Amino acid sequence: MNTLRTIFLRMCLLSFVTIIFMGCEDGRDGLDGRDGVDGVDGADGADGTDGTGVSLEESIPLEKSVVSNDVFELKGSFASSAKLEMIMTSADILPSDSTFVYGSYMDGAALYPYKEGIYAFINNLERDYSIARIMLNSDLQPLQGDYIVNSIATAFTAQCSGSSVTQEEHGFGPLYLSGGEWGGNAKGVYRIHPFRSADNRWEAERLPALGEWSTENAVVIGKDAYPSKTVVFMGDDDGNDEHPEAHFAMYVGSRGDLNGGKLYMLKGTNPVETAPGEGGQLFEMGMAEGTAYDVEWIEVEERTLEELNQEGRDSLAIGFQRIEDIDWRRGSDNNNREVYFNVTGRRKDDKPDLANRGTTFGRVYKLVLNRDNPTGPATLEVMMDGDREGGKADGMHSPDNIFVTQNYAYIQEDPNGYAAYNSSIQGYAKLWQLDLNTGAVAEVMECNQEFAASELKIGNTTKYWEITGMIDVTDIIGASEPTFIGGAQVHGWDFGDQPESAVRADGAKFYDPTAINEASAGLEGSFLFKITGLPR
Repeated sequence: MNTLRTIFLRMCLLSFVTIIFMGCEDGRDGLDGRDGVDGVDGADGADGTDGTGVSLEESIPLEKSVVSNDVFELKGSFASSAKLEMIMTSADILPSDSTFVYGSYMDGAALYPYKEGIYAFINNLERDYSIARIMLNSDLQPLQGDYIVNSIATAFTAQCSGSSVTQEEHGFGPLYLSGGEWGGNAKGVYRIHPFRSADNRWEAERLPALGEWSTENAVVIGKDAYPSKTVVFMGDDDGNDEHPEAHFAMYVGSRGDLNGGKLYMLKGTNPVETAPGEGGQLFEMGMAEGTAYDVEWIEVEERTLEELNQEGRDSLAIGFQRIEDIDWRRGSDNNNREVYFNVTGRRKDDKPDLANRGTTFGRVYKLVLNRDNPTGPATLEVMMDGDREGGKADGMHSPDNIFVTQNYAYIQEDPNGYAAYNSSIQGYAKLWQLDLNTGAVAEVMECNQEFAASELKIGNTTKYWEITGMIDVTDIIGASEPTFIGGAQVHGWDFGDQPESAVRADGAKFYDPTAINEASAGLEGSFLFKITGLPR
């Protein structure tokens, strides 16, 4: 007992010290090279590995996962036109790096070129409050892995969706932005250098200028949208049983500046409460699918969680019910000014008015920014409304993550357990495709939990998995066909429910001690896969 108490106190002290130093820019991550500890800028190169802390010369790739590809089922025409292949899972042991364990609740991700034929895949492990880096070869087979941010650095705050910042797309970087959403006491937006040394995993920098939210994600849109500015959008996964109060936020600074800009919230030009679909914009349900509504940006002064929330209410900013993931349309500068985001929804049987204010089954929105000024008048449209009976999204169950190409948005479900309230909801978590040119919706893929539970003894049929973290890596790896990476949180495949199957071949539980201690770990499995052949 005394030993456990000592460990606990040490962890609390480390969390406190980490929080004190968050936001200090001293070159630890190699961004400005003042001390070059990780060797990214070549200031010292002391570790001899260009800052990744791993040597790849002798790495042997994992050629095949122990988990069958059949845990997912491609649907309709995609069954013949696309191909899914598992990259790795928590049950897999990397041949040249057996100590690395792929942790719980795989979520946001990004891929960065490291050296010829080698890529750094940055991946949030939400329930382990940490961020991993997995080195992949040109075939996207994993070589080695480490944790570059651990649970102490985040003060046990869940790291949810993440996004890349690169010179090619944004005019500065490389950086990785991670959303601190729930748990712990360090919510907000984290900035991580993808090639930082794993020795620095005890530290993580937050960006106070972007505000403190229950941050699902923070996304920088393409540099062509506004050539002299950096524009960042934040999703607030705030759930409330009376008044939906998740606010959609935007930060605007000069190019590459994430510290000295201004912060805004989205407000409708008709900020009153009306019946669903009647045009009021105090709460999201006043807006109907298929209509573009005029919206505006209000500058906010606060930066901390409760104060920002109150300022949003006082300013009559639009109240959404749990804003999840965000992405922007690729292609022209006009495309770059189209921003898409998911609202996952909430239901309470004893709060019938809640459904008149915030979505129950989920929505997908399109925000079209002003051509000349990101803070100028804009429009907001509901593209998919899961609450509209008989509509094109009827049967959608809690959209969470989203990624957008030039012509399509791919919407990933994290079912909230509301299937009994809508007979159109069938099966398990799905991947949907939204055609941005025609508005057509198609089902791409579904989690095959029946097969996994009965044939592989992975998970069960009562805890829904979540499809998450999908990104487009086609151009990054120079692929000859569209190539996406994605993953799943395999709820129910954990050591508590399935102590025999929820372990690796060597008996190791699903946690890595460099990320989190066993007592605090989720001990649940994650999947990582690639899909080829889906249109962009």
